Amino acid sequence: MKALADPSRLRLLSLIAATPESETCVCDLTEPLGLGQPTVSHHLRVLQDAGFLRREKRGVWAYYSLVPGALDDLVETLRPLASRAP
Repeated sequence: MKALADPSRLRLLSLIAATPESETCVCDLTEPLGLGQPTVSHHLRVLQDAGFLRREKRGVWAYYSLVPGALDDLVETLRPLASRAP
């Protein structure tokens, strides 16, 4: 959950999920976030370590894609909390 507490990380997940190929090069994520490549790479690493993203190195670039089912697992974890909301 801590990995998703940062708005930039939520935005990264959204951007990657919205791509037709379901994968994105780190080089294509800096501009939409308005952050530098090292910062974006850090956030992507946190999401990867948390099990939300997988990374594939191609030449000098890294491509990230969602781990199948990772977001579904999150929804199931949060569902009991949503039913208790006022």
